[in-house]
Amino acid sequence: MKIIIVGAGRVGASLAENLVSEHNDITLIDPDPSILADLQDRYDLQTVQGNGAYPSVLKQAGAEDADMLVAVTRSDEINLVACRIAAQMFNVPRRIARVRAPELVEQARLHGDDGFNVDHVICPEQSVTDHIERLIEFPGALQVLEFANGQVMLVSVRAFAGGPLVGQAIEQLKAHLPRVDVRVVALIRDNQHVPVDGYTTILPGDEVFCLCATAHVRTVMAEFRRQLKPVTKVMIAGGGNIGLRLALALQNDYQVKIIESDHGRCERLATQLNSRTLVLLGDATDEDLLADENVQDADLFIALTSDDENNIMSSLLAKKMGAGRVITLIQRKVYAELVQGGQIDIAMAPSNATLSELLKHIRRGDVVAVHRLRRGVAEAIETIAHGDAKSSKVVGRAIEHIPMPKGAVIGAIVRGEQVIMAHHDTVVLADDHVITFVEHRKLVPAVEKLFQVGVAFF
Repeated sequence: MKIIIVGAGRVGASLAENLVSEHNDITLIDPDPSILADLQDRYDLQTVQGNGAYPSVLKQAGAEDADMLVAVTRSDEINLVACRIAAQMFNVPRRIARVRAPELVEQARLHGDDGFNVDHVICPEQSVTDHIERLIEFPGALQVLEFANGQVMLVSVRAFAGGPLVGQAIEQLKAHLPRVDVRVVALIRDNQHVPVDGYTTILPGDEVFCLCATAHVRTVMAEFRRQLKPVTKVMIAGGGNIGLRLALALQNDYQVKIIESDHGRCERLATQLNSRTLVLLGDATDEDLLADENVQDADLFIALTSDDENNIMSSLLAKKMGAGRVITLIQRKVYAELVQGGQIDIAMAPSNATLSELLKHIRRGDVVAVHRLRRGVAEAIETIAHGDAKSSKVVGRAIEHIPMPKGAVIGAIVRGEQVIMAHHDTVVLADDHVITFVEHRKLVPAVEKLFQVGVAFF
């Protein structure tokens, strides 16, 4: 697939890295020649220096025969205009834009021929907010991913000594939970993937990825760790776009305090949030401020400023002072990997959340959802199975007879309202939603090809 990416920031660079590894033809547009030179040295891609909203630049990038344009600069206006020109002047079939401003995201005319000709709108702030909301809903989870319109979840938990299944083989899950169908699809130990089968023993400190019906998530999590009390008090550091979105989402159901260092921004926050939410002017790394606001009573402290170092320091300070758990937003993925799992419970790289949203619109075939798992290499994919036994390599076959590449595992099937955990003799039917786990994203093209329908179907 020939794809043009407009914008070589963190999201654009991460997207290029992922798509290049899957043998796509990538051209990256950005005004900064030094960034482009660095990316071209590291990856097999083409670069064009310039403004992606200019027709001449898009033409130089090969828009005339491109399959897709993805505009992910920090400017909503550039992203929207790039999509409009790609559609109107070059007939690029598919166009995706990153849009931050809520008033633009909500404009229905954005998608029509009279608007900006955007097929899909990605809002990074909303993606991060949604992810944090799921983590709040399931205390103790490191990652919570939804499939099949919320019917199935993939949840990641850290195994603690004393958990009912910790120290036992995975096959004991059935005996522990006879009425719950669950599949352990991955296990990370000492930063390495461990092969999973019924005889694999769960050890303290393991990160376990479980797939199950949403109704059973809390029951499954209790097998690996102690139950945490529900979150009621939340303290947010940073009143920027993400901080505001999260406070708005939480203010009716939780006690929320939000700390912001800019006086003008504080005033705007106070006018947009309800009277139950306390807006505080100050620095979240100020120990006296945290003490005065009883950070030790907070069930959850969330650092969401635009400064990685401030987020890390305020989170460490809050945890030291007694906050229950801390979630830290970290732009640099390498920082997130360094601090994750220590005093900081969850370190989030916002580009990962955005990347998952982008990938589900870019993957070939009838891909409904794509989620990048923690640590950035493995993925979970939801695909709709089409065709019949003659035209498909999947439909009408038991899972043990489907030629899945090594390192790829079918974890669950959603058939209408029915959630079926995959076993060796489970047969895939047409229109099933199939959830597949892949240990490495390099396996994704092979999985996509497997679900493609043959010519006979048409």
